[in-house]
Order: sequence, then C-alpha cells, then structure tokens
Amino acid sequence: MTVRLDYTNMMADVVGEEHGLRDVEIAGLAPTVAEIHADLHARRKQGMLPFFDLPFREEMMAECQQLGDEFAERFDNLLVLGIGGSALGTTALFRALVPLQHNLLTEKQRSRPRLFVADNVDPAGFSELLNFLDPNKTGVCVISKSGTTVETSCQFMVVQAWMRKAVGNDWRDHFVLVTDPAKGALRPLATRESIRALAIPDGVGGRFSVLTPVGLMPLATVGVPLQRLMAGARSMAERATRPELETNPAYLNAVLQFLAYQKGLHISVMMPYSDRLRDVADWYRQLWAESLGKKFSIDGETVHVGPTPVKALGTTDQHSQVQLYMEGPHDKVVTFLTVDDFGEDVGIPPFPEAGDLDYLIGQSMADLIKSEQRATALALCKNGRPNCALRLSTVSPESLGELIYLFEVQTLCAGGLFRVDPLDQPGVEEGKLLTYGLMKRPGFEEKRAEVEDWEGGVNLRQL
Repeated sequence: MTVRLDYTNMMADVVGEEHGLRDVEIAGLAPTVAEIHADLHARRKQGMLPFFDLPFREEMMAECQQLGDEFAERFDNLLVLGIGGSALGTTALFRALVPLQHNLLTEKQRSRPRLFVADNVDPAGFSELLNFLDPNKTGVCVISKSGTTVETSCQFMVVQAWMRKAVGNDWRDHFVLVTDPAKGALRPLATRESIRALAIPDGVGGRFSVLTPVGLMPLATVGVPLQRLMAGARSMAERATRPELETNPAYLNAVLQFLAYQKGLHISVMMPYSDRLRDVADWYRQLWAESLGKKFSIDGETVHVGPTPVKALGTTDQHSQVQLYMEGPHDKVVTFLTVDDFGEDVGIPPFPEAGDLDYLIGQSMADLIKSEQRATALALCKNGRPNCALRLSTVSPESLGELIYLFEVQTLCAGGLFRVDPLDQPGVEEGKLLTYGLMKRPGFEEKRAEVEDWEGGVNLRQL
C-alpha cells in the first residue's frame, strides 16, 4: 500500500461543527454506499463498466509495450494528437514518472524519445511545435475514439501533410491511430491505408482511458514501466472494490467530498506538494468536472449539481491562492497530495553571512516542503477550513497506478451519491454541434444559421 487517505482534518472535532464532518454523518451514508456498490458490482459483471478491469488486461498492455519499444527505437520524438481525456492522463503520468527535464536532455543524455502532447488548436502554438520538431525523427500517435473529434481531426490533417512533405509515402510508418475497435472515422482509414492502430476498449470513456492504449502506448514509448503502473492499479483495485465503506478509500473519499458539498463547500481544491504530481490535479479536474457537473439527475430532475475542481500547487500557490482559501468564502474543501520520500533531497549548506537565515542551515528542501504542507493544513484547520490528504510513500509507477484507480472509482461512487450519471457529458455536445455548423460540416447548416441569428440578434457591446 503506497497511497493512504488521511481525513483527520475533515472532522468537526478538528475544524468545527459548521463545516466539519461527524462520524455519524459518514456512517449514515453507509447504506447508500452499499446500494451504490451493489449497482456498480452488477454492472461490472455485465461488462458495462470495463474500466474496472483494465489493470488485468495483460494482452493490451503487452501490445502497447511492444509498439512503444518499436517507436522508441525508430524515433527521437513522439507527438501525441488528442484533447481532454486523450491527453490529460498521459501528460500527468509523463510528468510524474519520467525525469522532469526529460524533454530538455540531448539525444545522448536520454535513452527514450521526448514526448509532446498537442492538446489544443491554437495556430501559433501548434505551428511553433511543428517548426521545432524534425518530422524524420518523429512518430505520431493520433487519439480519438470516434475519429471525429474536430480538434484532433484538424491536427491530424495538418500533421499528415507536414509528414508527407518530409518523408513522402512513408508517412504511414510514422503514425499509430488509437481509436474504436471497429467503427468511427479512423478505424476504416487505418485499414485502408495500412496504418497501425490500437483499440480503445468498448465502454471506456475518454476521462477513464489513461490505462488503455490512450495512455499506455505513449508512456511505454518514453520508458514508463507499464508492468509496475498496472500492478499499482491492481493493488488499489483490491481496496477500492471492497463493499465496506470503512475499508474502501475510494468510497470513503467520495462520501467525504459529498458531505462537504452538502455543507456548502462547492469548490474542490486539489493541491499537490510535488512538482511531479502537478498535472495529476489537471487530470483530476476533468474527471471530477465532466463526471459530476450535471443539469439532470438520473431520475430526470433538474438539479444543477457538481463540485467545481480547482488545481493548485504547493508551495507555489501558498503565495497566490492560499489567502483566498484561508479567509475567503467558506466554499472550499482542500485535498493535499503529499509525498513521504521524494527520492532525492537538496541539503541547505553553511552560509557564513546568512544572519537571520542561519536556522535553515543543515536542513533540506524536503524538510521545507513537508513543513509548509503541514503548516498550511494546520492554518486551514485554525480557520475552520476542512482539508484532507492523500499521502504517497513515494512517486512511483505503483503509487500512480493506485492513485489513478482510486480517483476513478471514487468518481463513480460520487456520481451515485449525487444521483447523476458520471459517465456522460451532455453539456459538451451543444458546443460541438455549433462548431460543426460554423466550420461548414455538411448536415449542420441549421447550427451555423443558429449562431449567426444569435449573434445578429444581440446588442453588440464593445469598448
């Protein structure tokens, strides 16, 4: 066990009765959690929740490892084209499990390719990236389950032309398509053009897909040990699928967050005290927001619920956001991600002229960052601000596998508590359809007209 949930500072006897939780409130949700567990277990047995079983799919992992090793031998760069769930998990695990300055190392200094995840269509940023990369030395991983994600489609078309200009008909050998097993726009393209393709398992949505080829193939390419990552996820699978609330950290954390929401704490801050874990908060932000932010309950009732996830970084954001968390509105619950052993440390050396700073001599940066996290947690408590911590023994493939699996199960349990469907995202669809209209996609002419009518019918106010 390398991940532990510490919820001491969520409780009323620590932070006060107004926003703190009581044991009786947690225990009161045990019957509801038991119902949620039974529903999840039944749906898993029926094959409706396949993400639960991803860590046990050895053949899928081996396929990703083989192709990742091949790309690592052939290319100096891997360019990932994807957005949202096709990008955030890969970025989070890359930052956590590969040396932080990996992309700045020379080819001789590193044994695996650099990784670049292009998750936007800003023309300035995208063109600068392509101008920087050498297409002859670059492999490309295109990720879209439907194959019609407009941003990724746009990127793919631009990069395909960029690659074809450099290597001619050999462009296909530089690509792998990660997409639906049988349908969608990319699968027939892969078959027709003999482009290698990996399948995203049926029923696995984007924000739950990092332990599929979506994340595994790029991570294998840059040297993340997939066996260890998946072993960590399997370890958490044993804990996060227990029926008892008091022994299941995923269920318990879902209950804590849900009860905090009921007490008016509608903003969920995730604050890693580790540079390596910074982008885990970014991945979690999509998972929590897209899964739980819903207009309708599963009963069809209009509810407009969902915690607003916010990312912060310790200690950086002690100097930018913590003032608000301490003295601003009582609407936040803070989750710290902490690390027991950073794997290395930087000692603070003697400094004869230090003066008032000499108290630091002989201590270390690890001492400082741990002290700052403990101090911030206590200061929040003294101000009546609930907070909890997920404590990692170290940042490792095993601990990240555990953490990813915990958050995914936690999200499904939270969906049951909020009485919403955590697997859909209907609020995203309307913007997609209107974009299709504006980009003149056939069949969406009415959507283009709708935008034009709307913009023409409002009073323009500009300064």
